[in-house]
Amino acid sequence: MKKPSLFSLLVVLAFFGLVSLPFNSCREAPKKNIGLQLYSIRDSIRRDVPGAIAKVAAMGYTFVEPAGYRDGQFYGMEPVAFRNLCATNGLGLISSHTGQVLPDEASRETTMAWWDACIDAHAAAGVSYLVQPFMGASAYRSLDTLKMYCDYFNLIGEKCRAKGIRFGYHNHDAEFSTQLDGTTVYDFMLENTDPSKVIFQLDLYWCVVGGKNPVDYFNKYPGRFELWHIKDKEEVGASGMMDFQAIWAAAEKSGLKYGIVEVEEYNFDQFTSCAKSLEFLNAANYVVMPR
Repeated sequence: MKKPSLFSLLVVLAFFGLVSLPFNSCREAPKKNIGLQLYSIRDSIRRDVPGAIAKVAAMGYTFVEPAGYRDGQFYGMEPVAFRNLCATNGLGLISSHTGQVLPDEASRETTMAWWDACIDAHAAAGVSYLVQPFMGASAYRSLDTLKMYCDYFNLIGEKCRAKGIRFGYHNHDAEFSTQLDGTTVYDFMLENTDPSKVIFQLDLYWCVVGGKNPVDYFNKYPGRFELWHIKDKEEVGASGMMDFQAIWAAAEKSGLKYGIVEVEEYNFDQFTSCAKSLEFLNAANYVVMPR
């Protein structure tokens, strides 16, 4: 009779729980429910939308957030066609970036008509969130103008809610670094928008660059941050300046529902940088995403 090999004996012992083998070292990190902001691949997606979407899916992202809405279309595709393209690749279409600056009296009617068409297109695409990622420069100069923006966002949020969509605002660094009459712009916005109409998509990196700590906002305004932009100076986790572990420890308090990677600067090509960002998040045990 042939003597069993040492490996065979170890397998038997492992089966009965008497020893453990390093099988886990061969396993890939678990796939997490993380999306990609398509501005991260802006150069590629405008040249080849189907090819770019397929590459995003192959990386392991589970949904996308477009930044290419214009004239009723997403990257030149009708809303349903773009939704179907994403679905064919196994990707959800959760949120979208677009918007209009605060209108004056002369442009108000045109702007509101634009929003009606925009919201209808996003409803057809099946998005859950419609996010505006900018304000005009005047919003950072006076509280009166900033208050008008808050009222404007409340109005757009009401329009979105009527179509089953949540409206939100995405920050950059100026909302944190700008003080108006002793009040931080971002704080004023949180305090002067209706939580039932306006959610906030906190860009974690820009918050830190603006001199603030995301966790402080989670504690002060719990539940207001249903969306996060997971960002770093280049690829997520590359700079060492972002304390993602501490941020994730407060995720539940923030109200997090969806996390979305955005890469704006790169150490590699755009697709490689996006792939490395997801690899970092999948490998980090503290990164737990709602599903």
